[in-house]
Amino acid sequence: MRRPAITLDPRIGTYDHLLGVLGAEYSLVEYGDFECPYCRAAAPVVNEVREKLGERLVFVFRHFPLAELHPFALSAAVASEGAALHGLFWPMHEKLFSGDEPHLTQDDLRRYAEEIGAKPEKVTWPATRFVEDRVEADFNSGVRSGVRGTPTFFVNGELYDGDTTVDALIDALVR
Repeated sequence: MRRPAITLDPRIGTYDHLLGVLGAEYSLVEYGDFECPYCRAAAPVVNEVREKLGERLVFVFRHFPLAELHPFALSAAVASEGAALHGLFWPMHEKLFSGDEPHLTQDDLRRYAEEIGAKPEKVTWPATRFVEDRVEADFNSGVRSGVRGTPTFFVNGELYDGDTTVDALIDALVR
């Protein structure tokens, strides 16, 4: 007997960080942590899936910082939200996942801000206190949606439990 699918709560909306168009044929949501090595490994996979599906896919990133395991994850998430206030979430997202290892100290976050054209003082504490609620809201939605670790993907609104490969994700999305 098949168990009922675990669904995304809330559904994708205008409040999300989107790459693609809301209402696209396919949707991929990632709950991620900028310090997580598995999220870092998944980033190029997601980029290739996006490239192959093009306009038919909307990709959403939601924060799920595992602060007990990753001491810089929360400050990185908050920095990305600080950048988002200036329309620079995705460039910051790319910087945070670049390289072989995470570099997420306050100095690193300031440097990334400069590199993407944001004011460094706008993406680090204390200026980012007012975006902490956004990170917490994403985390809470992950808990409601059954997220237990990172990365966790939702394919077309349902929890995905397959391999994090280009072929597996595309198969799940288009079936």
